[in-house]
Parts: sequence; C-alpha cells; structure tokens
Amino acid sequence: MSDTLYDETAAAAAASVIRAYSTSFGLATTLLGPRVRTHVRNVYALVRVADEIVDGAAEAAGVPINEQRTILDALESDTYAAIARGFSANLIVHAFARTARECGIARAHIEPFFASMRTDLDTAEHDDASHDDYVYGSAEVVGLMCLQVFVNAGSSSPRDPDPALVSGARRLGAAFQDINFLRDHADDAGRLGRDYLGVTGAVERRDQVLSRIDADLDAAAATIPLLPADCRVAVATAHGLFASLADRLHRADDVDARVRVPNPVKAAIAVRAAVAHRTLLPTRTRPSRRTPA
Repeated sequence: MSDTLYDETAAAAAASVIRAYSTSFGLATTLLGPRVRTHVRNVYALVRVADEIVDGAAEAAGVPINEQRTILDALESDTYAAIARGFSANLIVHAFARTARECGIARAHIEPFFASMRTDLDTAEHDDASHDDYVYGSAEVVGLMCLQVFVNAGSSSPRDPDPALVSGARRLGAAFQDINFLRDHADDAGRLGRDYLGVTGAVERRDQVLSRIDADLDAAAATIPLLPADCRVAVATAHGLFASLADRLHRADDVDARVRVPNPVKAAIAVRAAVAHRTLLPTRTRPSRRTPA
C-alpha cells in the first residue's frame, strides 16, 4: 500500500499521540520492526482519543456526559466508514483505518472496545462479570488488534493468528489493564468515582487481583517466542515494564500511591529483552518479588 502525503501526515499525527501520552508504550514501540511500528502507533492513537472522550480532555472541557456519548458514537461511526472507504477527514481515524484494512482488524475487534468506553459513561462500580466484560473490550481486544498487526502487516492477504497467540494477547492485555486499575485506583475513585476491582479497603481482594495478574503475565510470557521476530523484543519489553509495576504493587506500603518504574530500570528491562529475544533465548521478564527491579 503506497503512502501519500496525507497518509504520512496521518501516521505522524498518530505517532505524536503515543509520544505525548505513554513513555512505557512509547519505548516499546520504538523496539518494533519498521514493518509493524507505524501500525501499532495507529492503533494506540485511536484508542487514546476514545479514552480522552470519556474520562480525559472532554470532561476537562466541561462536555456533558450525553454529549460525550454522542462524540464517541460519531468516532465509532467514522471509524467504520473510514475502513470501508479508505479515507477519513480525521487524521487519527484515517491512520487507524489504513492499518485495519491492511492487517485485518475487524468490526468484531472494534465494537467491544467502544462498548467498554461507553460503560465508563454510566457505570461506576463493577462486579466480576462486568469487570471481565469491560477488560475484554478496553484491553484484550486492543491486544488482539496489535496481534493482527504483528501477524499480517505487509501481507497481501490477512490471516487469523495462532490460537496460542490469541490467548497470550488477551491475557497480556488483561494484565496491563488490571495493573493500571490498581496503580490508578486512588485517582479513579477520587476524581471519577469509579471502582473497577472492588479493592477499596479490601486487602485480600487486592491480593487476589495481584495473583491473577501474575498468572496472566506468566501465561503471556510463554507465547512471546511464538511472535514474529520483529515483534518479540518490543512485546517482551512492554511485558517487563508492566511486570515491574506489578512487582512494585506487591511491595507497596501505601496502596494508594501511584507506583512507577524509574527510567534506568526501564532501560535495563529493554536491554534484557533485546538480549534474550534477539537470540531467541527464553526469559522471565517478571522480576522476583524478593529482588527489587
């Protein structure tokens, strides 16, 4: 698929979103091969814009909830139309649509995502069932979109990924989301009035969530060697960064403090991932809780 100036400008707009919003994912995407790097940035950009509609920039601008829903609906409709026609006047949507068309990102991947974003407009507390539905749409399908990119970018005919990779992508997405829920719990509860995990004042529940995260991270790590070679280092780095966050959540004395991974540790995680996966050696990117990362 040849790039026009408009296509290149759309991709640059998408890249600016990930640079501004995420140091961790921004670092990981720089480690992707050029075949997939732009596509993953395009996916991230659309996801981030939708998220800003329901709990970020739109709220800060004073946009009422009913108007947030209208804006979100319009973004979803524009996304489907752009995929069908190959063009959008919205640069971020245009970039995503080009990726979806090339890599086989289907409506079945996109609809659950927008459904979860709508949930944020009218659901403040979640039980286990609604949590699982929300996480599937907000995170697992994003992992599946990226997997479509990993498997199909540059191919003339998109194909379905290996079921083991599908499982790994879903579990990695779920782990990432639950880690973010835990580290952002104080802000979600205080600023937005949301409780995704039911961990407020419930130490045992928090420990259960962390155990689930550990299991998801371990299961996802086992599938990284199955990925195309130009994706393994980046995915292993993202896995390692979030595993380090999980380790810090395990060890946190203040459960309301927002844990972070220092930049030197991020660099070390990336180096370990590069050494391990560029030589196709197995690695355990989740640090032992007995040894601070």
